Amino acid sequence: MRVFIAGASGLVGSNCMRHFSEQGWEVKGSYFSFPTENTVFYNTLEPAHPDNFDVAGWRPDVIVHCGALTHVDYCETHEEESYQKTVESTRNLLELAKRTTARFVYISTDYVFDGKAGPYTEDAPVNPLSVYARHKLEAEQMALNEPVNALVLRITNVYGDEVRGKNFIARIIDQCKNNQKLTLKLPYDQFATPTNAWDIARAMCVLLRDGKSGVYHICSSDFMNRVELALRVLEYFPQASYELIPVDTASLQQPAKRPLIGGFVKLKFASEYPDFLFGTVDSYLSKTVTT
Repeated sequence: MRVFIAGASGLVGSNCMRHFSEQGWEVKGSYFSFPTENTVFYNTLEPAHPDNFDVAGWRPDVIVHCGALTHVDYCETHEEESYQKTVESTRNLLELAKRTTARFVYISTDYVFDGKAGPYTEDAPVNPLSVYARHKLEAEQMALNEPVNALVLRITNVYGDEVRGKNFIARIIDQCKNNQKLTLKLPYDQFATPTNAWDIARAMCVLLRDGKSGVYHICSSDFMNRVELALRVLEYFPQASYELIPVDTASLQQPAKRPLIGGFVKLKFASEYPDFLFGTVDSYLSKTVTT
């Protein structure tokens, strides 16, 4: 299997690159603004950029789109940029997939739902609340409507190992290890299914191996709000100094609306891979904090 990963310097992309390589697949991963080890430059918004890696010449079997503008509030006030980096980038990579006859994988989100009736199965009706969410839904529907045997993975609250340590859990761990006092003002009414990026890579691998397509929800068995998630991490740092302020989402006055009861039920994936075991926040922390 030969796989090109756009956005391989990020959390999901880097874990995919590492896991696929360990499976013996040929992998090329790209970066745009943040180069990491063994990644190549590729600008998804400018396919003809002279410095772009020659994806077409490399002839991938699969193109995975992990690049994204994920700052939800920023997207709300920068709609054009959000459209370009989410929808236009997807359109360009889909054209590349069609030209190279490659399969296509798109990474989506539980924000395509309105958060009134989660956690959600794959067949639940979508109703995006924000600019970011609308653009993610437009991009995933575009992928599903193209003849590229598209695989759409919806994920949320992703954590795990990454070079920059930008994810929520990683930031708390870093501050605790550096003996910094934490001030956490977190919503108690936002629920989701936090999932390790390593498990997302593992799940994507078996789906690609078996030629699967369509929409799959990928998640752990954890289902918790942001306050509970922070406290779960802090349990592993009994000496940590922190102030935790639980609030409701409305009081945060964020520009973009959030789906409150979000997250997933991975009904489709679980029915097809009943023996696949996902990790949990605790299993990740017990390994990470002690190493």
